Amino acid sequence: MVTLGLVVAEFNAPITEQMEASAHEAADEHDVEIVETLHVPGAYDTPLAADKLARREDIDGVAVLGAVITGDTDHDQVITTATAQKLTDVSVNRDTPVALGVTGPGMSAAEARERTDYGARAVEGAIDLVEELQ
Repeated sequence: MVTLGLVVAEFNAPITEQMEASAHEAADEHDVEIVETLHVPGAYDTPLAADKLARREDIDGVAVLGAVITGDTDHDQVITTATAQKLTDVSVNRDTPVALGVTGPGMSAAEARERTDYGARAVEGAIDLVEELQ
């Protein structure tokens, strides 16, 4: 059985809570166990939590969830770029699949609400990669 860790950013919580629910539904559907879920303040904080989970022997892969909504500045682009790069680093450095379920940048709140299924997509991506690499 594939075991996963889950990291959920709490910023934009109404959206990320729905993403987390869809992630758990996908895990149940695929008979995968989510061993531990870590909640962090925002998407920028997810790489450290993902790294902690990727170090564990009982976790085969990690799915990371968050929603970065655009504002009046380029902050959303800065956050998503840094987050994606650091999550890639975790995956490569720990030799553990880390699936990116962080939506944005350039996304409105309405668009983010339409993408809550990215929780499920991230879990499914992590499962696929774990199974391919085993």
